Amino acid sequence: MPGIHEVHRLPYSAEQMFDLVADVGRYQEFLPWVVATRVKSDNGSEMIADMLVGFKALREKFTSRVEKVRPREINVHYVDGPMRDLDNKWIFHPVSDTSCDVEFDVRFTFRNALFEKLAGQYFDKAFRKMVSAFEARAEDLYGAPQDS
Repeated sequence: MPGIHEVHRLPYSAEQMFDLVADVGRYQEFLPWVVATRVKSDNGSEMIADMLVGFKALREKFTSRVEKVRPREINVHYVDGPMRDLDNKWIFHPVSDTSCDVEFDVRFTFRNALFEKLAGQYFDKAFRKMVSAFEARAEDLYGAPQDS
């Protein structure tokens, strides 16, 4: 199953980054290709959410179950949509009171093997664009990093 695993050190606390990632209802404000989100239920430790993604005339809806273990981990499990499988995991490793390592792992399988091969060629670029969007959102919410 194709995927990406990366770790980024960020100048924000693990709690801040957890809150940013867990705020699925605001993804359309800053993530590329996210047209709309709808949180169907959220009890604090588990959320069910729909996400409408689009590029030009293409639109697809994904439903996911999001398990939250505050402030350490967020696991996203694919429930329904155009893919066969899509799971990702965020782990927030505190480094200090004002920084953390954000570990991100995503694995996916398309229903169509040819589409998976084609999409896989662009996945890395799309992934990097989304990582940059999360980092820019953190700066918008929490301020620019301070030099030590």
